[in-house]
Amino acid sequence: MLESSFQNLTAGCCLPDLLLVQLRRFISSLTEQGYAENTLREKVKLLAKCGEWLKRNRFTVANLNEPLVEAFLKCRHRVHRGDSKTLQQFLDHLRRQNVVPAQNLPRDRSPLAQILNRYETHLSTERGLVAHTIQEYQSFVRKFLLERFRGQPLLLKAVKASDISHFILRHIPSMCGKRAQVMTTAFRSFFRFLFQKGELQADLAASVPTVANWQLSTVPKYLTPKEVERVLKACDRRTAIGRRNYAILLLLARLGLRAGEVIALQLDDLNWRAGEILVRGKGLLHDRIPLPPDVGQALASYLRRDRPACGTRRVFICTKAPRRGFAHPSTL
Repeated sequence: MLESSFQNLTAGCCLPDLLLVQLRRFISSLTEQGYAENTLREKVKLLAKCGEWLKRNRFTVANLNEPLVEAFLKCRHRVHRGDSKTLQQFLDHLRRQNVVPAQNLPRDRSPLAQILNRYETHLSTERGLVAHTIQEYQSFVRKFLLERFRGQPLLLKAVKASDISHFILRHIPSMCGKRAQVMTTAFRSFFRFLFQKGELQADLAASVPTVANWQLSTVPKYLTPKEVERVLKACDRRTAIGRRNYAILLLLARLGLRAGEVIALQLDDLNWRAGEILVRGKGLLHDRIPLPPDVGQALASYLRRDRPACGTRRVFICTKAPRRGFAHPSTL
């Protein structure tokens, strides 16, 4: 945001120096993340109003926290979409700047939280699974334990094979085949973990039923070469988004990468001199594979012309602010 615009928006406000300094730093960081100037203006207006409200109520910017944010929004005659997000962004900024103390959330010391934390450590350190897979496994396990021990103490040794099968049969009708398979895989992993750690006397992993996945029962899982070419030609390479998407599709089509491997691609993974690309696969496995000329040209065109300047080292960046890598493989 231009300095003159910032001064015009804050000229009529009687704001403390500390708030003005932090507001400038906050807007500067948002500018680097690619926010449009009009959006920044609206954020400055809102935060200036919040600063005046804090002063009228004899609070300082160092007192700002979630309850004060909620109180400020309640007293506003009109709350616009995104106001709550803006205030939370500014509060997070103040905490990073050590102006506001870190939020001390009460630590969950329940038996459920303890066993899930141990399981998470097992999946990340011993199994080497990625964060997305760990989150999926934990969500299934949490749901199972909450349903099994609803209103009762968590006693893992009380779990029976019938509990597992009943849970799966109850929930599987609402799932697609692939997600149902992930659920049963998560249960086998969890009960094998409990058995290895001595939490169970019997290995219940063997009692988890399998989910049928009949061949030819779904749409084809691949495209023909002609269909791949049609998809590639559908990208409008005259636009920045089209060139980005073309490079992504080439990585999927020419190198057979998974969606998760594409979004995890870092700038340092591209070895232009050797003509290689580092692929961060499942289980923390890293492989170097040749970079075909057409894929390399598409990547170079995107990086030179279209990738915005930002702090992340991810290759592929969201076009809308905040500028960052894709959050989930399903985005692709």
